[in-house]
Amino acid sequence: MLSDDELDLLQAIHSSGSLSRAAMLLGKAPSTVSHAARQLEARFDALLFDRRRYRMQLTPAGKLLAEESARLAQDVSRLTRRVRQVAGGWEDRLWIVTDEILEFETLVPVIRAFDALRSEVPLRFTHEVLNGTWEALRDGRADLVIGATNAPPSIPDLRWEELGVMEWVFAVAARHPLAKVAGPLEQQQLLPYRAVVVADTARGLGSHSFGVVGGQATLAVPSMHAKILAQRDGLGIGWVPRQRVQSLLKRGELVEKTMAAPRDPNRLFVGWRGDHRGRALDWWLDQLRQPRLAKKLLQGVDAWR
Repeated sequence: MLSDDELDLLQAIHSSGSLSRAAMLLGKAPSTVSHAARQLEARFDALLFDRRRYRMQLTPAGKLLAEESARLAQDVSRLTRRVRQVAGGWEDRLWIVTDEILEFETLVPVIRAFDALRSEVPLRFTHEVLNGTWEALRDGRADLVIGATNAPPSIPDLRWEELGVMEWVFAVAARHPLAKVAGPLEQQQLLPYRAVVVADTARGLGSHSFGVVGGQATLAVPSMHAKILAQRDGLGIGWVPRQRVQSLLKRGELVEKTMAAPRDPNRLFVGWRGDHRGRALDWWLDQLRQPRLAKKLLQGVDAWR
């Protein structure tokens, strides 16, 4: 790899087009710059400077050397920062997986506050559904999971805390046949109608679907937003978070139905591995313990207003 002085020499000759002007840019005597240029060529045993034209230029080999050396210098600089970062107790990166039931918009202010720490820890956000969230933590695809909806499974060194409780409502479109059925609905009354479910992303822990009667047809969709949209448009029925559909219920686009067997509220969890602690993870855990943020995450955003 080239030294800073050698990189400066290549750049000065490339931009100025002559040894004399390069010397002025570098604040050195032309003879010194000429000698350094020839030493560089001898070091690589290659012609790096084209001296045959009016303007002195880098040869293709010289351009390659300048570009690759600059890239390597940047890589070394980044590596140096990362080493210091980790030595200071910060992680090399933090991978956060949220259950799809939470909305990314609610985390934007938290990310902004984390950026203000200037820790230089890169954040990566992905989402999973149901058991897929815990599975990501188990398989090393997450350092922190937020909003996991099933009870914590058996994972080595698993640590977890409750985030809070999410309320549900069974809802159908205003034009759906069940909309005008009186009285609490029994499970058997649901069987003729398709249920809309958010597909579990678990690969090994076993997938689940909530609120589906045995033998009932299903429409699997990729997100809670898609599920609410599908039910609003009469494509199926099912349970949805109450806070997310308040405006649809108020306008009558969705109709709340009383169920003979009500669904208990879901307890959502935050999970992490006890053997992967760092300053960034600790900071995020402190934020998630704040009641105001937990409430915001659980209530979500009513996108249908």
